[in-house]
Amino acid sequence: MIGWTGSALLVWSLLQARILRLRALNLVGCLVLIWYNAALSVWPMVGLNVVLAVINLWYLRKLLTTRHDAQTYEVVQVGVRDEFLAHTLRVHARDIARFNPDFHWDGRTGRGEAFLVLRADEVVGVVLSHAEANDVAQIDLDYVTQRFRDLTPGEFVFRRSTLFTDRGYHRVVSPPGMVAPYYHRLGFRPEGDSYVLDLPTGNDTGR
Repeated sequence: MIGWTGSALLVWSLLQARILRLRALNLVGCLVLIWYNAALSVWPMVGLNVVLAVINLWYLRKLLTTRHDAQTYEVVQVGVRDEFLAHTLRVHARDIARFNPDFHWDGRTGRGEAFLVLRADEVVGVVLSHAEANDVAQIDLDYVTQRFRDLTPGEFVFRRSTLFTDRGYHRVVSPPGMVAPYYHRLGFRPEGDSYVLDLPTGNDTGR
C-alpha cells in the first residue's frame, strides 16, 4: 500500500496544471518512495527518488523565494486593442469564465487599460481596468494562468508598482463576483461583493 501510494502521488502530481502544486506533490511522492524502497533495500530506486526530491526542492525554493520578486515578474502595459492581448483572452476564455463569470470585455471601444504580467517571456497574468468617477480604477479582469495561480503574480500590478497612482487613481476596486479572490492578502478591504484598495497619495507613493 505504501509503494502504491507513493507511485500514485507521483502520477497525480504530473496531472497538476499548477506548477507549485505539481512540485509539492511530486516531492511528497518521492519521499514516500525513498522510505519504501530503503525498507526493501532497493537502492537504485532510493537513489533515483533522492535525486528527484532534490530537484523538486530546488524548484520549490526558487518558486517560493521569487514569488514576491519584482525582478522575476514584470508588468507591461499594452493597448486594449492589442492583438496579442486579444489572443491571450481567447486562449484562456474558458478558464477566465470559471473565475470571472461576469467578465465582459470589448477592446474595440479603445477605453480602459490593459496590463500583462510576465515571467521572462511567458504571460502569467492579465489585468484589465477602466476609470470610474472619483478617481476610481475599476478592475474588469484579474486573471492568472493555471501554472502560476498559487503564486498570485497580480500583486505586482496593485501593490509593487505605481501603475495606478501615476495615472491619478486614488482607489482600486476588484471585479464583483470574482471566484476565489485573493485580495485580502494584498491589503484590500472587503466592501460589498468586491474588495477595495486605497492607494497612497503625495509622499506616500514611494512606499
